[in-house]
Amino acid sequence: MRPLLTGLANVVLLLANTLILIGPLLLIALGKFVLPGQAARDACSRGVMWVAEFWAENCKRIFALLTPTRWDIRGNAELRQDCSYLVISNHQSWVDIPALVQAFNRKTPYFKFFLKQELIWVPFLGLAFWALDYPFMKRYSRAFLEKNPHMKGKDLEITKAACEKFKRLPVTVVNYLEGTRFTPAKQAQQQSPYRYLLKPKAGGVAFVLAALGEQLDAVLDVTLVYPDQQVPGFWDLLSGQVAKVIVDIRTLPLDPTLCRGDYENDPAFRQQMQDWVSALWQAKDARIADLRHDAQP
Repeated sequence: MRPLLTGLANVVLLLANTLILIGPLLLIALGKFVLPGQAARDACSRGVMWVAEFWAENCKRIFALLTPTRWDIRGNAELRQDCSYLVISNHQSWVDIPALVQAFNRKTPYFKFFLKQELIWVPFLGLAFWALDYPFMKRYSRAFLEKNPHMKGKDLEITKAACEKFKRLPVTVVNYLEGTRFTPAKQAQQQSPYRYLLKPKAGGVAFVLAALGEQLDAVLDVTLVYPDQQVPGFWDLLSGQVAKVIVDIRTLPLDPTLCRGDYENDPAFRQQMQDWVSALWQAKDARIADLRHDAQP
């Protein structure tokens, strides 16, 4: 009964936190559409970020109060809220999101995710995502694109448009290069050459770098590891059944040449970007192996 009661208590408190703060967040967000002048709209954007950070900090307090999870966060001591970052992370579980909140909230600007379009219909959270200017991506199957070739590249167009909104204020952009959560089935289907990762996609990160390269101060290479053999689900976290989460953060200098190329039309630059992503992913796969080994009793 204890996990069930812990989970229900977490759900009630997290829902209350969301319901209390969704009103002020949406009210401030509406100011971005009705107030005259860019300065006023930017002030509203900062207000929305402040509410979101307050909400996230309350979520951290709730987890600390009700769950025994140990968040082993490494490498975030020197981060700053007046800088802009690109976060590149592996992706395994819905628990990844609270892990990033634990690591980055009030240490960097509030982060922006590229979300699946279906998430806009999630009660309350969908509205919050809209207010926070999170870009919604619609994923098309290969079969659909073969029948509708005019839809190719739409996700990259959305990436470009979203990045234009991010240029006026410090921002932390989160990019999951795998594009989906890791599972052994997906790994086998892809014939991924990595032990703990799916194949990365370079196109999205290339367009983020092209749009925000001059604004970004660094790349944050985040490696998430769950030392237990089984990757936890979100209910496992809510019900207090996740003992430890490792969030390993490495700050990488940004190579200016990666921000100046044309990924769509320049084959040489495309290969350079893919090689950079491949090297990053090889190092991350080895890093996961080391972290898992070191975490063993």
